[in-house]
Amino acid sequence: MKKRIFITATNTDVGKTYTTKLLIKEFSSRGFSVGVIKPIETGVVEYPHDGEALLESIKQYNPKLWALDIDDIVPITYALAASPYVASKNTPLDMKKIHHAIQELENVCDIILIEGAGGLYVPIDENTMMIDLIKKLGASALLVSHAKLGCINDMLLSKKALEAKGIDHEVVFNVREADEKSFDTISLPYLKQTQKKVLKLSNDIAILCNLLYNLPPKKA
Repeated sequence: MKKRIFITATNTDVGKTYTTKLLIKEFSSRGFSVGVIKPIETGVVEYPHDGEALLESIKQYNPKLWALDIDDIVPITYALAASPYVASKNTPLDMKKIHHAIQELENVCDIILIEGAGGLYVPIDENTMMIDLIKKLGASALLVSHAKLGCINDMLLSKKALEAKGIDHEVVFNVREADEKSFDTISLPYLKQTQKKVLKLSNDIAILCNLLYNLPPKKA
């Protein structure tokens, strides 16, 4: 059965592309054929920076996708670095183009990683927020949270939004080196008491992949 995983975050610049590249590497190491897509990228003047990074990564780990070009990875782009709603001047979302790109990947891949733009309530058009795109694509979600002061509030708000929409999801904290000491001191004590699990991206990528695909623990 094909698996679609939508990588979202508590805001922009939290580390969605970095996370997606780690997932490509880890799932590929388990023998899965992995595909990747970023349906919408804004701020694209010459080329989509996030899309190029994803394309380079997927070609490194999946030889079935060597013939892909950037339009296969990022089917919709806009020049203005803003929400898709603003960047497109409220152009209705072309779901057919996104569905087609994903279906082409699913012809040769087991897992499709779908990277969102910004956070869950980034507006795409007047009828669609980013969180709605997850539902439309029938995907589960990975919520990537920052680890700075305020991450508890930001994570819980996004988590509750996913729960309200009935979207299966996991949460991971992108604890950058500069934030690790403060995260462990300021945020981790509360999270350990109130959350079933607290995963750090840098340490727990194998556990995360197990949870995202219902896999048994990876053997040492």
